[in-house]
Amino acid sequence: MTTRRNFLKSGAFSLAGLMAGQQVYAASGAGTPATKAGRSDSFVTKRPAPEARKFVSKIVDETIAGYKKRIKDPKLAWMFENCYPNTLDTTCEYRLKNGRPDTFVITGDIHAMWLRDSSAQVYPYVALARREKALQMMLAGVINRQTECILTDPYANAFNDGPTGSEWESDHTAMKKELHERKWEIDSLCYPIRLAYHYWKETGDTSVFDDRWTAAIENILKTFREQQRKDNPGPYTFTRTTNRQGDTLLNDGWGSPVKPVGLIVSCFRPSDDASLFGFLIPSNLFAVTSLRQAAEIIRKVTDKSGLAGRCEALADEVEAAINQYGIIEHPRFGRVYAYEADGFGNYVCMDDANVPSLLALPFLGCVDAGDPVYQHTRRLVLSPSNPYFFKGKAAEGIGGPHIGFDYIWPMSLIMRAATSADSDEIRYCIQTLRDTDGGTGFMHESFHKDDASRFTRKWFAWANTLFGELILKLVDQGELG
Repeated sequence: MTTRRNFLKSGAFSLAGLMAGQQVYAASGAGTPATKAGRSDSFVTKRPAPEARKFVSKIVDETIAGYKKRIKDPKLAWMFENCYPNTLDTTCEYRLKNGRPDTFVITGDIHAMWLRDSSAQVYPYVALARREKALQMMLAGVINRQTECILTDPYANAFNDGPTGSEWESDHTAMKKELHERKWEIDSLCYPIRLAYHYWKETGDTSVFDDRWTAAIENILKTFREQQRKDNPGPYTFTRTTNRQGDTLLNDGWGSPVKPVGLIVSCFRPSDDASLFGFLIPSNLFAVTSLRQAAEIIRKVTDKSGLAGRCEALADEVEAAINQYGIIEHPRFGRVYAYEADGFGNYVCMDDANVPSLLALPFLGCVDAGDPVYQHTRRLVLSPSNPYFFKGKAAEGIGGPHIGFDYIWPMSLIMRAATSADSDEIRYCIQTLRDTDGGTGFMHESFHKDDASRFTRKWFAWANTLFGELILKLVDQGELG
């Protein structure tokens, strides 16, 4: 693997160099209905007016101004200015509730709060929180709200701002008025731990780790144990009246059978699509990392050493099971992580763009980027051996069944760049992200491999802020200028 070079440092964002990278990685060459968009001829900010922004952070605005000056390519600088603050500008609904910070974070064009999305959306601001009290309180509000969500129902993935009901009330599961959707996904309980852990590390604030938070960790641990399904399939079932296979579970709502081997069942993927086999390996790896982070907080902040020990014991058990049942011998790539397994010896060999993914494991701190099994897996998922890796006239990248064939997710390109040490590969990802915005100045859920003006979800805050996080990283490393 080549060492990173400062390939974008020379004056301006080098289009000639970028095209060379494209020749290395891109090949020339039906998804769901997508939006048409034209090109933009100017780079006027697309942020809402200051008075119309949901949350205003002085330090974030100063960061944008400072980093824009260091990005020589005008379109890339414009996209960074639009995308990085998008979560604050449009999705954060902050208030005080019973004297404590409380923040409801919508996902964008859907007025509901996903535990996963909300954590990932605000995460790029954590590094700035110690420098601004208002920003710190907003982040504490997200953690407090997520604690209440987990106590309301640890099996739910998305929540309403109060007992308002939702379009999915007719789902055949234990719905409550507070729930927007009740799809059981392991990562929904991991992301809030990740956010709280790094918030604590950056700010030193322990006010969020009260008895309610400890009770939420107990709920997480109980849910993970239930979904190991050692003695019975547990209390969760889900079916939906739908014509979409990925929106419901077979076997009367239990999902595919699994052999109890120590892994945790995730009935749905981070895409909110049903798993084929219940043991989703990237999410199990994320659970290992999150349980150890929770244990560290508990040991250093609370007096619940027994709870910390139980978190660590489960992490050790799941990790051992991953090593035995989640790593397979691929005929071309050698030892790789399966995407899903069932403990009976069956597995799914693929990757999906949504994070946690196999590609994104180092980004989440689950594996070292240089780990041989990860590197073998990375080569597999970025090749035609991954059935959801698409190449076209506009780009190459990973998609997933949530949108379908031929649609690439910008999130996968961001993760590819964020986990790479190859200059040409990073160069290709940055160029592609810049040139596949459909002229909008924002990231999207997905775009067609042959025509980036055909895209889904014009307002998807997670992808926008994740792009901003990547740009910050590359500028800080001296690789973008």
